[in-house]
Amino acid sequence: MMTQDIGILIVDDEQIVRDSLAGWFAEDGYRVGTAASAREALQKLNDEAWHIALVDIKMPGMDGLELHQKVKEIDENIVVIIMTAYASVETAVQALKEGAYDYITKPFDPDDLAHIIRNAIERRRLVWENAQLRENIGATDFPEIIGRSACLLEALEQVAQVAQTDATVLIQGESGTGKELIAQAIHRQSRRRYLPLVAINCGALTETLLESELFGHERGAFTGAQYRKKGKLELADGGTLFLDEVGDISPKTQADLLRVLETKEFTRVGGTTPITSDFRVISATNRDPQELIRQGAFRLDLYYRINAFTIRIPPLRERLDDVPLLAEHFRQKLSDELHKPTDAIAPEAMEMLRSYPWPGNVRELRHVVEHAIVVCRGRTIGAADISLAEGLYAPSPPPGGKTALEEVERQHIADVLEKTDWNVTKAAKVLDIDRGTLYNKIRRYGLARPE
Repeated sequence: MMTQDIGILIVDDEQIVRDSLAGWFAEDGYRVGTAASAREALQKLNDEAWHIALVDIKMPGMDGLELHQKVKEIDENIVVIIMTAYASVETAVQALKEGAYDYITKPFDPDDLAHIIRNAIERRRLVWENAQLRENIGATDFPEIIGRSACLLEALEQVAQVAQTDATVLIQGESGTGKELIAQAIHRQSRRRYLPLVAINCGALTETLLESELFGHERGAFTGAQYRKKGKLELADGGTLFLDEVGDISPKTQADLLRVLETKEFTRVGGTTPITSDFRVISATNRDPQELIRQGAFRLDLYYRINAFTIRIPPLRERLDDVPLLAEHFRQKLSDELHKPTDAIAPEAMEMLRSYPWPGNVRELRHVVEHAIVVCRGRTIGAADISLAEGLYAPSPPPGGKTALEEVERQHIADVLEKTDWNVTKAAKVLDIDRGTLYNKIRRYGLARPE
């Protein structure tokens, strides 16, 4: 807000106080009003919008504390500053308990008063901005997906377009962009929404475990198989099967999955009885499937089967205008979950979040806000509470034969492993993935601990 946009109402029964303060604030460019009594002040508050009210605590008739209560009934966002010639602790404490922003004693020091007013304006602006953020959160038809940037809204339009069909969908996007949320949004908008969405992370399982998870197994099918188990394909009957990190599936499992998608029929591991299941397939990957096909790592016919429609999820660095909305959403949500109340994110802290490239995308932003809530000493998250892991994201130029995205991921994993002294458990925690996925990526990128 510019100073001319700020309205300051001065309420004091002494004319010399009203005139002096009005002169000071007018010289600084503020819009100024005065009232000689509480009754006159209430009339002005009803007639015009004010941002700050300077209220004398001792006035004939209604005093400043009572007026403060009525001011808050008119507009709870007005910042009230109490003025008093009686500099007692009791008066100050009572005013602050009643919700006043601050108090100042007469005679006034112009510098002190100017400092209080600047802080009050910042407080008012912060309250307003956070109210706006709260109004904007979930303003789309997909309340679980936060953002209003053009590239995200384009992706959500595609979600709405494809959701009404049974077409297979391939969701492409970097790690941490929210691909599973998009899959959930498609399912919830589809005719299958009353039946389950069954998800499986293909990159987190070995070939044998993935086969068992997908197809199920009969008792005795392998060592440890003491009971019959239904697989994800069977559990998704009537609903949707979400194959996360589908680019990590082994060639053998790709062939088996292709047959299932063509016939919607399969057998459990160790079984002979055919099982049919009617499910829709949504897949996701953070890799370039066409590059995988060129490398011979992914079947072209399977790619066509799972990719009737493609949705690309933009990385957070391409929609930085959504960072304040996301940050405020996480602040509210995580403050409740952590049982640590916060009111807002300070402007300088929000600017830090807006100017960071977010290589870890929305998942990283959530982690940063969570950490900030934990270390925050007050109810406003400040710049000192924001910890950005910029040192972990310094990719080297991509060598030939790898896509830029793959090389960024490879270098990022290598850097984290080095910083954690190749402690895979710690590295997986930093990367926000499980150890099985990390081991798969270490093998895929040919990473090895230095001798």
